[in-house]
Amino acid sequence: MGLPCSQVNRAKPRDSPVVVSGDMVFCLENEEQRRSLRSTMVHFQASEVQQLLHNKFVVILGDSIQRAVYKDLVLLLQKDSLLTAAQLKAKGELSFEQDQLVAGGQLGELHNGTQYREVRQFCSGSGHHLVRFYFLTRVYSEYLEGILEELTYGPAPDLVIINSCLWDLSRYGRCSMESYRENLERVFMRMDQVLPDSCLLVWNMAMPLGERVTGGFLLPELQPLAASLRRDVVEGNFYSATLAGDHYFDVLDLHFHFRHAVRHRHWDGIHWDQHAHRHISHLLLTHVADAWGVELPKRNYPPGCGPGVNFVPGLLPPPVSGPIPYGQHRGPVVHRGMPRCVPSSPYHVPRMGEPCRQRPRHSDRLIHTYKLDRRPPAHSGTWPG
Repeated sequence: MGLPCSQVNRAKPRDSPVVVSGDMVFCLENEEQRRSLRSTMVHFQASEVQQLLHNKFVVILGDSIQRAVYKDLVLLLQKDSLLTAAQLKAKGELSFEQDQLVAGGQLGELHNGTQYREVRQFCSGSGHHLVRFYFLTRVYSEYLEGILEELTYGPAPDLVIINSCLWDLSRYGRCSMESYRENLERVFMRMDQVLPDSCLLVWNMAMPLGERVTGGFLLPELQPLAASLRRDVVEGNFYSATLAGDHYFDVLDLHFHFRHAVRHRHWDGIHWDQHAHRHISHLLLTHVADAWGVELPKRNYPPGCGPGVNFVPGLLPPPVSGPIPYGQHRGPVVHRGMPRCVPSSPYHVPRMGEPCRQRPRHSDRLIHTYKLDRRPPAHSGTWPG
């Protein structure tokens, strides 16, 4: 059983950038829409993930939730099993499922400060899969510039998955939202300048918080912020989705997909269990395969069977009836081949500097569309590390 995937504007071809809208208020879609979209997402097996990411360099940047995204992807590249609770909780360990701690973590000092660093890397035994993770405590900083320099002079990434929100909005002073908006614009400008046109960037919107937030990143003196942090995340998601779309980057609305998955959220109000993270992996991989023009296998599992059956999104409230209020929507709307910021938008996000260039459509980056069971030729070079 799975959550609904993003609605696709069928009038647009499926080969151009995807931007999911990030309106500040999220309304519910009706049950009929939910049923029709459920089958859109594919539940991947390890062998299929290995083929999809064959000869690909994947970079994941973000906080502890994105670290779990990295861990689940590394695990799924090797076997069809879920993360354990201990693996999800572990921080800065020297090795996880054949990966390697490159910097920070236990090689340095484990702490909850804004200067915490952790760089991990997994290189498969065949040498055909490279996945790297950088822990971020702020979406843009001198440290992020250092990462971009590494990506400039090292192998070019094929896929970048990034999110930073909770640390930005809770650990950097009273004007954190304003700083976050400015830093979002900076990071998207720099990514646009540094990443090759062949690279697919997916911005993961921050996931919904619980009513009570007790994560380690939220220091005792900052606990009064917990009450407003849920609303701040929704506002921050709007700005990040808007600005990412303005730069023609893709956006995955995890806040929408997990808005009813309360039973899969941990007691701390922030983190999620292994079933939720496997669902995130399926959403991401389905999105990536669609962007790369990969034809995915079709499976029809009988009721109560198949991977992902333990992921239960929870009951939906009664369908929303009547006209949609101004500035709201029933589900994540997907726009392809067009900027997110359109003149008729009810919101406006001030931009910095010159207008961004339009990145090429995904079809311009593909030589041909291929099926998943056809392996590309072997990589001609060697992976670092």
